[in-house]
Amino acid sequence: MATRRRYAALVRDTNETKIKVKLSLDGGAFPTHDDDEGIGANQVSGNDNTGPEYWGEYIRTPGDASGKPTPATNRADQVGVTSMQSIDTGIGFLDHMFHALSKHAGWSLQMVCDGDLHIDDHHTAEDSAITLGLAFKQALGPIRGYKRFGHGYAPLDEALSRAVVDLSNRPYAVIDLGLRREKLGDLSCEMIPHVLESFAQSAGITLHVDCLRGSNDHHRAESAFKALAIAIREATTRTGGDDVPSTKGCL
Repeated sequence: MATRRRYAALVRDTNETKIKVKLSLDGGAFPTHDDDEGIGANQVSGNDNTGPEYWGEYIRTPGDASGKPTPATNRADQVGVTSMQSIDTGIGFLDHMFHALSKHAGWSLQMVCDGDLHIDDHHTAEDSAITLGLAFKQALGPIRGYKRFGHGYAPLDEALSRAVVDLSNRPYAVIDLGLRREKLGDLSCEMIPHVLESFAQSAGITLHVDCLRGSNDHHRAESAFKALAIAIREATTRTGGDDVPSTKGCL
């Protein structure tokens, strides 16, 4: 029997942010459409989520009154042998963290956000994480035939972080990164743990992420996202069976 490919695409549109995410947990290329305006995208409002459909290429165009896609200049793009990432939230350091997460988890990820950055970074960071979590949950599907638990350590020079993940369907997050700076680039350091918490809540997973040591806040944050990527990659590994990994018989 063919193995189901795990991918999802979401459009989440609120008064504060307009976000499009396309995610493949197995890497590789995405389904394509002739219509670059976006065909049949799964519209998400708040935390509603109703099944996988797909949209064409979309580029964030701040201030473009025509609404037509045009090339963006701020995207963090990378195409590798097994995965591809194209991320533009409007916050460079947030793009960097999502890129590290998706790259080391083995995902292909496209994300674009047009948010109210004239206010601050809060809604863009939070809503991007919520939308990514919703896409992850949709792409993952029922928790059957997965290892369920995963852990990872990731060093970055003097920094070392640990992450532990449970595909529990019981959202919970404990984050301790020990960041001291007010901001990293244009991202408030207080938002970095909140991004991880928001992802966990919408993804329906339990995660514990701790930075164990490090003197550089950039290194501390980045090693945390890389450790999370390693833990998620292990937890979402298929076992080859179809059992529910729980003594309850359901998750």
